[in-house]
Formats: sequence, C-alpha cells, structure tokens
Amino acid sequence: MFNLTQLTSLHLSSNRLEGPLPIHVTGFQNLKDFSLTDNLLQEDNNSLTGPINQIQKPNSIQVVDLADNDIHGEIPSSFCGLSKLTQLDLSSNNLSGVIRSDILSQLESLETLHLSTNNFSGVINLDVPSKLKNLTEVNLSNNKLRQFPSFLRSAKTLSSLDLSNNKIQGSIFKWESEGWEQLIYLNLSNNSLTSLEQLPGKNILTLDLRSNLLQGPLLAPPLSLQEFLISDNKLTGEIPPSIFNLTPLHILDLSQNYFGGIIPSCLGNLSRGISILNLQNNSLSGKIPDFCVELSSLTTLALNDNKLEGLLPRSLVNCTSLRFLNLANNTLNDLFPHRLSVLPVLQVLILRSNRFYGRLDYSMANSSFLSLQILDLSKNEFTGPFPKKFFQSFRRMKLVAASQPRLNGGGSCTRSSHYKKFVKVTMKRLEIELDLDKSLTDFTLIGFSNNRFNGRIAEALGELHALLVLNLSHNSLNDTLPPSLANMAALESLELSSNKLGGRIPSELTRLTFLAVLNVSQNNFFGPIPVGYQFNTFDIDSYAGNLDLCGFPLSKKCGSEKERKPQTPKLVEDEDSAIPFIWKVVMMGYGCGVVLGLSTGYIVFTTE
Repeated sequence: MFNLTQLTSLHLSSNRLEGPLPIHVTGFQNLKDFSLTDNLLQEDNNSLTGPINQIQKPNSIQVVDLADNDIHGEIPSSFCGLSKLTQLDLSSNNLSGVIRSDILSQLESLETLHLSTNNFSGVINLDVPSKLKNLTEVNLSNNKLRQFPSFLRSAKTLSSLDLSNNKIQGSIFKWESEGWEQLIYLNLSNNSLTSLEQLPGKNILTLDLRSNLLQGPLLAPPLSLQEFLISDNKLTGEIPPSIFNLTPLHILDLSQNYFGGIIPSCLGNLSRGISILNLQNNSLSGKIPDFCVELSSLTTLALNDNKLEGLLPRSLVNCTSLRFLNLANNTLNDLFPHRLSVLPVLQVLILRSNRFYGRLDYSMANSSFLSLQILDLSKNEFTGPFPKKFFQSFRRMKLVAASQPRLNGGGSCTRSSHYKKFVKVTMKRLEIELDLDKSLTDFTLIGFSNNRFNGRIAEALGELHALLVLNLSHNSLNDTLPPSLANMAALESLELSSNKLGGRIPSELTRLTFLAVLNVSQNNFFGPIPVGYQFNTFDIDSYAGNLDLCGFPLSKKCGSEKERKPQTPKLVEDEDSAIPFIWKVVMMGYGCGVVLGLSTGYIVFTTE
C-alpha cells in the first residue's frame, strides 16, 4: 500500500486498527488527506513523530485526522513542517502538556483546529505574533486550560470557537476578544468566568455562557443572536426588555440565576421563530404576560420555580407547536386549563405546587389532550371525583409501543442536530431520562398527589395500557380499588398511600408484572395481601398503616373472616408524597466539531 505514489486521500477511520502507526510511508508523495480517526491506535509523542516526519516529506498533506484514538504525550514538533495543513484533528485522545503556540504559529494555512477532549493544561504564549491568519474554527473543549490562548487574538477570520469545559477563570476583557469580531458561534460554558466587559462578537448567532460564575446585571446581547444560553450563573437585576426584541431568536435560556422583577409585558415581541424559552429557577414575580402574537414555533416553555401569580394567559392556546409546559412551584391561581387540550402536540404538562383549584369535570366536553403523556397536578387544591371522560381522552397513554416499554435514557450526537432535549424524572427508587426529540412513547405519567380529590378511583384508568407511573397519594379517595387497574400492563410505579381506600387489594393486580414500586400504606385495606409475581418483592413499608391486612410480607398471619373486617376510616394526613418528582428538560450538547455544532454541557428545566 505504501508504494501508491499517486494516492491523495487515505481514510482508514472507524475500524479496530491497533498498535503504533506505520513508520515507512515515504511512498505517499502526493498524500493530502490522512484520516485514522476512531481506531484503537496507541501512540506516544515519539512514535507519532516518526510517521508524521515521513508523511511531510512531499510537503503536500492538507488534512490530518487522528481523533478518537489513544495517542499520548504532547503535540510533536514534527507538525511544524506541514505548511499546507488546513485541518488538524487530534481530539478525543490522551494528549497532555501545553499547547505550544510556537508550533501552531508555523501552520500558516491552518483553518480548522480540533484538540478537544484531551488533557492539555495550558498554552505557551509567546510574544511573537501568530501567523494563523486563516483560522476559522477552533475547538479546545474538555481540557484543563486556565486562560484564553493568545494566538486566538490574531485569528481575525475566526467564526467558531469552543472553549467549554475547561478551568478558565476571571473576566472576559475587551482585549481578550480582539480576534473574535467575526464569530458566529462561541461556547465558553462550564468554566469559572466571573464577569464580562462586553458580550463578544457583532454578528454572533450562538452564544453559550452556561455554568460559570458570572455576576451583576445582564448586558444587552447582540441583535444578531439566534441562540442565547446563559443559565446557571449568578446574574442579578431585571431581565432587559431588549432581549425580547431579538427578532432572530430561536432559543433563550436565562434559567438558574437571580433575576427579579416581572417578565416584560407582551411576550409576543419575541421572534415568531422562538422555539425554547427557559426562565426557570429565578425570582421573577407578577403575572405571566400574554403572548401577543401566535408563537406557532414555540415547543418548550419553562417558567417554573419563580414567584409568578394570577391566571394563566389565555393566549397560550396560540402556541400550537407547544410540547413541553412547566409552570411548577409558583403561586398561580386558576382552574384547570382545559383550553390547553386544543394544543395538538402537547406532551408534557406540569402544574405541580401551585394554587390551582376546582374540579376536573368542569368544561370537559371539548377536552381531548390527544398527545398528552406526562400530567403532573400534584400539590394543588383540586377537588371532586375523577371524571371518566378525562382519562378516556388520553389517547397517547393508551398506546403501547411495539416492544414492551422500559425505562431508558441516553441519546447520541449527530452533526445535523443542534440540541438533544431530555425529560428527566427522578423518584424514589426510580430514575428515567427521556428524549424529548422523539415521540416519548416509552414513558407516560399521571401525578395527582397532595390534592383533595375524593370518591372512587375511576375504572377508566385501566384503559391507559401504556401508563408507567400513577401517583394518587395524599387525597381523600375512598371505596375499593377497581380490578381494572390490572389492565395497565406497562405500569411500573403505583402510589396510592394516605387515602381512605378500603376493601381487599384485588388479586388481579398481580398481573402487573413490571411493577417496581407499590405503596398502598395509610389506608383501610383488609384481608390477605395478594401473592405472586411482583407482589412477592414488596416490603412491609408498602402496606404500613393498614391494620387489618395480613399475609406476606407482614408478620400478621391471615385468620378468620372476623379479623379481616375493615377498620374505622382515619383522616388523611397532609404531607408530601413518599415519591418526590424532579422534572428536568436537559438540552445536552456534544462537541461535534462543526460551526454551530453542539456545545458541551446542558440546560436544565427543573422543579423539585
């Protein structure tokens, strides 16, 4: 192979090649493109120097891609002679030491530099000016850098810069960003930056400053921004109204800061192309303003964990693409928003820990919620019985996937997508991560705990064959359990504690062979506990407070029918559910190495 003197491109990527690189490659006199990425090559800087020295002799090579291997040591000085090199990718290896500016400055033709996911700890900053005049894309993420590389200041054509997940401290001064005027993508997330003199760039499209230590008021961002991510910092003051006039904006994430005041009136000033609006975990007060125009592109709205009050804006029904709505942990005071049932793709509705009130059977005639899969109404003031039609309208919760739904998570990085969005649910003994970019057919949940619902549990719940989690605890539900609950074949968690339920626990429930969590404690059940399948795995805590239950796992043996009579009903204590929920939407980033590619890190929409 090494005698192929006319070869210009050699790609051996994504195999299982092992050991050192071949030394005798002098026959490649016209080689321009050299890629061995995603193999099992194990090199140190000495053995890497050999083949690079050989390859460079014809001085024709333009692309070197050795990413995703196990190459150790520093960047070898032999790269200096690759004067025509335009792309260098050594990402995802075990390279360490400093990134030597004296070596990089000799790569005068270099346009793309990827050194991410290594162990570089610093940069040699020389006084000589850098010659990297053609550099357009730099990715140094996932290293141990403590300062901005000086060679970036002379890269006047730089359009994409990723320094995320390093240890860069202090401020971003104006002189630090002298070479950043042409940036359209900048990711400085997951560092220790404390302040900004100005927001970099004049034509920037994506600015990611998440998970730093930024303090003080928020500066007005460039008018060109399409994605502005500055969550998980220590910013204070009010949100500048000018942000809501950024007409190109697609994603706005100001969450997990200390912003106060009200949300600027008329959210309709936002771009009609806005897709994600995340203001959660701040100290915003007042009412949720109206959406003055139809935001048909809005898919995710997170206003949870603030101090918002009053009614829900009726204009929410104009957000026809809305899939995720989280308003938890505020003081909103309204009836259940049946009008939202007209939203055709709404999948997640979280109203937890507010002051919603009234009965669910009001205005039910036109409620459908055909796409709804996650509904959390816990810790409110709802009353009355469960209406049969309410549960019968949840068509998506009735659909069972082709394969048995299981708890899963994950996601992959593709060079064609900007963000992966997840719903993460954490409960006692149960943690699920779900991909919001997919159909969510793997997960469904109903959480109605800590309200004042009464009456019998609706038999229609049994029609929700794809339901995974059902929490009706801490209410005033009474009567016996309907055996139809056994038809929820996919159910994995059933929480019925602290109600006034009585009678026998239906033996049909043993058919729930995926049931991992069961809690029927603090009720009035009596008689023998069913035996078989998952019921043989539950401990005594699942049945505590039912004094007339008997059989395994309790120490009380089942005797005469007289011993199985129901006990006197007791009051339901007003306390938190034994299975707390934590809701998160995580827009996770992966360094895909392309302009406007994914950032490393994540945005979290959470309520606890």
